[in-house]
Amino acid sequence: MTDAVALLEAKNLARHYPVSQGFLRPKAWARALDGVSFTLVAGKTLAVVGESGCGKSTLARQITMIEPPSGGELWMDGANVATADRATLKRVRPLVQMVFQNPYASLNPRKKVGAMLAEPLEINTRLNKAERTAKALSMMEQVGLRPEHINRYPHMFSGGQRQRIAIARALMLDPKVIVADEPVSALDVSIQAQVLNLLMDLQQASGVAYLFISHNLAVVEHIADDVMVMYLGKTVEHGSKETIFARPLHPYTRALLASTPRIDPAQRQEKIILTGELPSPIAPPPGCAFNTRCPFAQERCRVEVPALTAFDGRLVACHRVAEIS
Repeated sequence: MTDAVALLEAKNLARHYPVSQGFLRPKAWARALDGVSFTLVAGKTLAVVGESGCGKSTLARQITMIEPPSGGELWMDGANVATADRATLKRVRPLVQMVFQNPYASLNPRKKVGAMLAEPLEINTRLNKAERTAKALSMMEQVGLRPEHINRYPHMFSGGQRQRIAIARALMLDPKVIVADEPVSALDVSIQAQVLNLLMDLQQASGVAYLFISHNLAVVEHIADDVMVMYLGKTVEHGSKETIFARPLHPYTRALLASTPRIDPAQRQEKIILTGELPSPIAPPPGCAFNTRCPFAQERCRVEVPALTAFDGRLVACHRVAEIS
């Protein structure tokens, strides 16, 4: 494994989307991502967790440079890609690749495996056809596919094999960072562990960093080194996997971990029932965004936004963390 080197750094990253409110009415802004900061380190996995609508997929689009952020900084390979020109983006984009959730939708059904794997090399490198084919075969071997698979179409593979192809395609350009957006949620449970172990083996061999997005906290506990919990576009808790899973402090993190099924009764936590729906990112509640659903909320929580501060070996955004911990 490579030394701990910072490969990507986000500083107060934000993404706000304009929303029409009707004729002659001013536009509203949906704060899908609202000031998120973190660092991705070589050979490590940062898991991003939270319920639907918390900003995980928006964050993935910023990291992969699919769309520009509305504010903040995103540093990669010595450049702030949030404000970079086209030439810089063209240079940096191959360093970040993505593995999508659904292997049945992410692969082109009209292309053979060999063509799909060679395509990134054809676009971004000067390798000839024989060299591209050789690298495709080498990558297929690394992800557990046989050489004869190179001339087959995606429909001829199982879901687990298709995700292996997607992982191989993401690794073809030797990226520094891979964004994995729910990469095993569409797979059979019996196959999920195989794909997760494959990702971990590839990371150990290459030193690539993962931004791993998932709803499944059991999967996160297996693969992650650090965990970042998001709620309504903001980070509410961020720390090492061991610290957060052993003793979650933010009420939202507690609720997420308490909902994780456990076979061992000794490991089961008291259920925390969150009432109400996730607030709208167009009109978030004043103060702490979680105050409308938090069982510990007080008047201060409804008027003052909590800062993300260090407490007990992690970062937590909660006014009452010292009282309820």
